[in-house]
Parts: sequence; structure tokens; C-alpha cells
Amino acid sequence: MAKLGAHIAAELQERFASTWLLLSDTTNFLSRTSVFAQYEATLMEFRGRLSSSSKNSDTERSVRRELTELRKALRVQGYDLSLGKLELTLQGFRNDASIVEGFRRIVLFIGVRDIWYLVGEDNHVELNRRLEGFLEGRAREILEKHYLWFRWNHEQLIISGSDTEAKDDFEALKAWCAQPERRLYLLAQLKRLR
Repeated sequence: MAKLGAHIAAELQERFASTWLLLSDTTNFLSRTSVFAQYEATLMEFRGRLSSSSKNSDTERSVRRELTELRKALRVQGYDLSLGKLELTLQGFRNDASIVEGFRRIVLFIGVRDIWYLVGEDNHVELNRRLEGFLEGRAREILEKHYLWFRWNHEQLIISGSDTEAKDDFEALKAWCAQPERRLYLLAQLKRLR
């Protein structure tokens, strides 16, 4: 039901957004994926058509229709275009004092196909124990475990390593997030924590 509500909200937002805003959001989102090069010429062509005929409503309707079809096709491919305005930043290490700055503890497990996480007041070791208990029998699916701090700053999710997180493990998380679709997948999973 939540997915249906989010889908309806996205469609309404898209319907009432200006064509320029829709084009900007689409370009911003795609620029953060590995498929941007496939769409760059199309996006530039849309921009050119809108610029050269600013007073022509038929041209704007045509571009909007094509842009809407492109966005639908991207959603069918599994892309979450609502992530276009959100940013994920991996930023150093923090300790318990970061609670004062609004950071919260999170234990994150990256699996073969899934991401699991647990947020809470308990220390990272306890959160890890609880998450492992929840995933009992699926241990072989877990590729990486991370003990982190996170905070949303408007549209930016800041993730930092904790005292429990080894430097090499945090570097592995950075390397994993270097692949654009993985970074967007992680952001999609954690956007619920806003």
C-alpha cells in the first residue's frame, strides 16, 4: 500500500511540475547513474527544443509527453527518480559525541542481493547482535558489515564510520558506493530514515 501511495504521489508531482523542472530533475538523476551517456543526447535535444520555442505550447506538450515516457521507462527499469534530489555523502569517522550533532547509530549489512540495517539507541555491538539474530540462517548472504553513524541534513544523507568500524571496512563501503547504481540503491533503502 505504501508503494502505491508513493507511486501516486510521484505521478501527481510529475503532472504538476513544469516541463523545465521535470527535465532538470531527470537530468540530475540520470547524471548520477552509469547510463547517463545513453540519454545525454536525448536530454540535450529536449532542452534545445524547449529553448528554441519558448512560446510554442505544442512543442512544450510534445517534449513533456516524450519526457514522461522516458521517466516511465526508467521506472520500469527499476530506477527511483525521487532520488534525484537526494545526496549520499560518506564522511570520516565519528564517536558517541556525534549524538549531540543529531547523528544516530546504524548497523548496515550489505548482502548479495539485499541491504539490511538496524537503527537504535543501543551501541553498535548490540545492534549488530540483534540484526544477526534477525537474519539467522542467512549469514552466507552477507558480504559486508558496517557500524556507522548517520544524519539527514536537508536532502543530504551523511554517513560516517563509528569507533567500531575498521578503517578498511569503511574504505570497502566507499568502494562499494563508487558504483552509481549501488550508491542509489543504498540511498533508496535509507531514505525511509528521514
